[in-house]
Amino acid sequence: MQIDLIETFLDLMETRSFNRTAERLNITQSTVSHRVKALEALFNRKLFIRNKGGTAPTASGLRFLDHAKALQHQWHEATRAVESAGAYERSMRLGVQHDLAEVFAGRWLAVIRADLPSTSIYMEADYSNQMNRDLAAGDLDLAILYTPHYLPDLYYERIGDLTYRMVGTQARSIAAVEPGSYIQAVYSPAFDRAHRLALPQLSSASVASGQNIAIVALLKNLGGAAYVTALTAEELVEKGEVHLVEDAPQIAQAVYAATSIRTRHAHQHRRIITAMQDLLAS
Repeated sequence: MQIDLIETFLDLMETRSFNRTAERLNITQSTVSHRVKALEALFNRKLFIRNKGGTAPTASGLRFLDHAKALQHQWHEATRAVESAGAYERSMRLGVQHDLAEVFAGRWLAVIRADLPSTSIYMEADYSNQMNRDLAAGDLDLAILYTPHYLPDLYYERIGDLTYRMVGTQARSIAAVEPGSYIQAVYSPAFDRAHRLALPQLSSASVASGQNIAIVALLKNLGGAAYVTALTAEELVEKGEVHLVEDAPQIAQAVYAATSIRTRHAHQHRRIITAMQDLLAS
């Protein structure tokens, strides 16, 4: 089965418009129609109905959706495996949350390279939303992230926590934190909920960011107070650049490993996940 038929079907399921799918895939509308007809001929079933209200999937189209996603994922995996064939037996594409990459990327990759010398590794730092999408599309093999989306073909497991602490360039206590100079950290929806419950008076700041390194840059340039990773807090305090806000609650951010359901028990996946789990525990 041609992959362009599958990808046209999936795009049309999103757009519900032959014109829009043609624009997005940079092909003609007639090509979209031909591809859909070719796919329908394979199944001997109508997959879409077109009327004045637009394009709608049939029951057969809806049933095929999850299988089409799985086929697309397998094709991407096969393509990467063939393209990267060389001295290494296999290749893996890893995603990791920005803040985790800042703290652990070097040590994590060192452990992986020592443990899986015959595997080539590509690693990128990103946000959870994008990594969930990339996993579902087959563009990543494994991701370490903050916010699982529990998509149908993906498997998530909690592997630890990363602790954040409040620091201030002037303030040493919550009472001394000026709301006007507070920099709000929004590292994930779960972090934001915990922050709002613990510190409602500081949960509508005029400046906010979702990345530890950006928060640090804002603190250094603007002053004020904010939550940063415990390791960053320790380093900044040692340099004399900030003080710990001692009575501010520590906020623990849950960390999850995400893989395809089909590969969740694969030995290389388990070893890569365990390596991050050990780093979080230490």
